[in-house]
Amino acid sequence: MDLAPELSGVSPTEMRATLGRFATGVVVLTVGGEHIHGMTANAFSSVSLDPPLVLCCVARDATMHGAITAAGHFATSVLRADQERFARYFADRGRPSGGAQFDPVDWLPGRHTGAPVLADALAWVECRLEQTHRAGDHSVFIGRVLGTGRGAGTAGLLFFDGAFGQADTSERRR
Repeated sequence: MDLAPELSGVSPTEMRATLGRFATGVVVLTVGGEHIHGMTANAFSSVSLDPPLVLCCVARDATMHGAITAAGHFATSVLRADQERFARYFADRGRPSGGAQFDPVDWLPGRHTGAPVLADALAWVECRLEQTHRAGDHSVFIGRVLGTGRGAGTAGLLFFDGAFGQADTSERRR
């Protein structure tokens, strides 16, 4: 069954509104070194456990696209429910560029990549860029996981239907 003719009539506005009904986690992607940069993203996923691979999707015209391509590595900080301010900050195109964008944020350089890892993140993953796939106006970056870590907390930040929310597992852990 060929769905291409039917899909060609879907506008970007309709696509965003429809897929906004899918709850996603919220992360901050970062690159360290000469191309230091941060960006809020919700297009992030595990790909494989063996070998350990993850993916992130970045618009080809985004500063982060060039940063990941040039550096060959990235880190991802998974945000806690109370870190919405970081999601908003790294989504703001008016923030400073380069290393100055990290001045108001507590972070540590990742052990494997040097990419900023946000302090108190729920979890973090450091990756070496393994593959890049062109996909429409974005690229899908596949990263080989070099290291991971988990912070404290039981509530993660979600994005659903254009708004932030949370998933809290504290009741389940009792």
